[in-house]
Amino acid sequence: MPLVIARASPKDAIASAQTSSAPSDAEKGSITVTTQDTPLPDSPTLSDRTDGLRFWFQRSGNYDPNATATQPSVFDDPDLAEEYKPTPNWESVHRFDPSARWSWAEEKKVVRKLDLRIMILACVMATALELDRSNIQQANADNFLPDLGLSRDDYNLGNTLFRLFYLLSELPTQMIGKYIGVNKWLPIQMSCWSLVALCQFWLRDRTSFLTCRVLIGIFSGGFTPTMILYLSYFYKHHELSIRLGFWYSAQAIADVLAGLLAYGILHLRGYAGQAGWRWLFLIEGAFTLLLALLSFLLLPPSPTQTASWFRGQKGWFTESEEKILVNRIIREDPSKGSMRNKEPLTIKLVWQSLKDYDLWPLYIIGLLFLVPSMTVSQYFTLLMTDLGFGEFNVILLAIPYNILGIITRLILTYAAEVFGSLAWMGALAQAWTLPMLIYMNVVDFSQTKRWIAWTVVTLLLAFPNAHALQAGWNSRNSNSVRSRALSAVLYNISVQLSAIIGSNVYQDWDAPRYVHGNRVLLVLVCTNMALYGATKVYYILRNRHRDRIWKAMTDDQRVEYIATTGDTGNKRLDFRFTH
Repeated sequence: MPLVIARASPKDAIASAQTSSAPSDAEKGSITVTTQDTPLPDSPTLSDRTDGLRFWFQRSGNYDPNATATQPSVFDDPDLAEEYKPTPNWESVHRFDPSARWSWAEEKKVVRKLDLRIMILACVMATALELDRSNIQQANADNFLPDLGLSRDDYNLGNTLFRLFYLLSELPTQMIGKYIGVNKWLPIQMSCWSLVALCQFWLRDRTSFLTCRVLIGIFSGGFTPTMILYLSYFYKHHELSIRLGFWYSAQAIADVLAGLLAYGILHLRGYAGQAGWRWLFLIEGAFTLLLALLSFLLLPPSPTQTASWFRGQKGWFTESEEKILVNRIIREDPSKGSMRNKEPLTIKLVWQSLKDYDLWPLYIIGLLFLVPSMTVSQYFTLLMTDLGFGEFNVILLAIPYNILGIITRLILTYAAEVFGSLAWMGALAQAWTLPMLIYMNVVDFSQTKRWIAWTVVTLLLAFPNAHALQAGWNSRNSNSVRSRALSAVLYNISVQLSAIIGSNVYQDWDAPRYVHGNRVLLVLVCTNMALYGATKVYYILRNRHRDRIWKAMTDDQRVEYIATTGDTGNKRLDFRFTH
């Protein structure tokens, strides 16, 4: 939570988030505290690194693993600590201790445990999601459409219905997950969509195809924002952004695995008198159902609730490790202790989130930034088939862009944190696709040599996807558990709307060159670049406006504001937006 401290030090006037140690743009989105030149009486030593140990490549030079890692926080001021302390019914309140101190080595150890036990499982679950919702693209390489008597417009309709019901279920499923606990709801969702996915083995016609696409959309909708909310219970803001990069990369890895699996499974065509695509749906659906059942046993509710008969009676962490996990999170973002993990979201809270216009720029970006790549990726198999590549070889041809996409996505996510600008990194990702789209507009792409066409499409689809960066950006700028839970849904809804748009840019009447469609994609890329710039300007102006009000207040007025304000979430005057 980007906070500015309410009290000036004896030597310095209050500093805003922008002037404290000259932080980067991205750092303005983590807690920004102006520390006093002399500590408060009897205050234990705090870390002198305001940015913390954030990346693996910082572990050199003057890095001391035994130095204090505890970052300055509002909890270090006795007059402010009472106003920010967690609610009494918060699951981890018994481990909250403002006086707790720990070293970088100790924090590194517990974060590694989180990565091994939470993050790896989350990535495996992301793989399951991607396998079941996108293996229809591999099925296209095995005469899927002709076998069911479907046209390409029917295929577009199926993708549109999937996305439509996916986004319609986002908010209800998030509310259910927040009510019963996301650690329970995520495996339930996986089980439901996996069952439908494997039942696609028995598809017979257009009706059954469209029905299954609708059901998979309903049951898988909300999974992504629910997972983001779940991971926010365990990770700090910059850690979450980077790990979301890996989480979304797991989906790209799933596409690579799907290609390899499909290449083998589709050769089962004719076995037991069934088409290869039927075996593809059955085998991959059964695999993800098994993962869903395991996730029931492996996902803990919170860092302090890891004990169970399956995970171990003593849990994953010692008491001291739980204190580190809880206090490092709450010191960075006190809002995470304001709401229980299983506390339901009311209609009033939903309406408050819908009215939060300060997050609308991110929703608008989410609506448009993926359309160019989504359009081309959904037609990759069909485009390559039209160019004369063999049906099974087309599946293997998709692997390079998925691998390159993983690399570029992770580089972009790290670069956003290193260089301290989320908006400019998003604009850079759009600029990546510009040369390829210009080429596709200038030449007759349907008559291009097939390996040149494949190279152009592969480079376009290997663009550095900013989805993970923006999901973390949205989380940072929410500034409360309520807003974070709902804004993740609203952002993901906008992304699903972009997928619906992408499913309808290419039309049969525009084939095979797709002149109109490619022109639309080129205009959208240019529009997206302008949107990122406008979003950055908007947040800069919002922060400056609050700075002016904040600096005009006395120290006592600031403390009184914190104690009495009715402002919540990102509407607080002591909050600064990330950009």
